[in-house]
Amino acid sequence: MKIGELARRSGASARTIRFYEAQGLLGEAARTESNYREYRTEDLGRLHFILQCRALDIGLTEIARLVSLRQMPDANCGEVDEMLDAHIVKVQEQRKSLAILEKELKALRADCHPSQTVKGCRMLRQ
Repeated sequence: MKIGELARRSGASARTIRFYEAQGLLGEAARTESNYREYRTEDLGRLHFILQCRALDIGLTEIARLVSLRQMPDANCGEVDEMLDAHIVKVQEQRKSLAILEKELKALRADCHPSQTVKGCRMLRQ
């Protein structure tokens, strides 16, 4: 299938597909005589996997390793577990940071009233 069809079937843009190919996450596509990229069904499966990883906010380096591990079906999952554990810690840290941000924003909002003037607005004070 050509890149347009792969894009349509995966939901990714052609630009994103070319980027993943350049990063080595997708294998280099075969070329037709007209020099169009020609993708296989396996490439669609790999692209879906990459997109799923990105939806989970997994970085490109980790995705590259996971793609590599997928090609070793008899390997043990220890490395995958470690990677996921590190990602879980990162998400937990982000949640804490977002909770602090939310608290600060709510405190600022509590000081803001429609009848208040801009010069009295705590959010706008230097």
